Amino acid sequence: LMRPLQGCRGRGVVLGTVTLCLAAGWALQTPEGVSLVVPQPNINATVAQNILLSVEYSCRGVATIEWKHVSSWGTTKIAEWKSGNYVNISTVYKDRVTTFENGSIQLQNVGMRDAGYYFITVTGEYGTNTYGTIIVNVYEIIYEDLHFVAVVFAFLAAVSAILICFMWLCNKSLHLFQKKTTHKLTASTTEEIELETIEC
Repeated sequence: LMRPLQGCRGRGVVLGTVTLCLAAGWALQTPEGVSLVVPQPNINATVAQNILLSVEYSCRGVATIEWKHVSSWGTTKIAEWKSGNYVNISTVYKDRVTTFENGSIQLQNVGMRDAGYYFITVTGEYGTNTYGTIIVNVYEIIYEDLHFVAVVFAFLAAVSAILICFMWLCNKSLHLFQKKTTHKLTASTTEEIELETIEC
């Protein structure tokens, strides 16, 4: 009598384990499963450049995509849309943002205030969320700095040239003055020698 019971228990444990694994697999494969890939989580840009905040999401059913920008100036909602339906872009970004079906956005003509963290939230039909973050660094255009350096260098070169000309003129004037003084001294010395000779 004991052997058949042990066999039933063994089969029950195996059957229970298989059922549990199937249930876990089914839970992971439910229609609300959402995944998100961010291929480039760090973007460096210069002022006035257009940048693509690239993502790729997958969702069974209709997903809602939302983008926010967080920086030292605060948090701003950029855009929100439902795949295949409406697109709602914030008035601040109305003329600067293009949305794409894969969840990506393009931001045009970036400025220093566009630096910061960009958060994307993808929400499935049944409320399942997944999140992604892209860090954007915006730098001043290098040639503006070089332009400033070139202007300063040109100004200093002009001032140096003027000083060199002034020193050259001072030097010439000093030579002329010394020549005249030497000539007068020579003439007066000659007169004194002649007077001494006459007195003798």
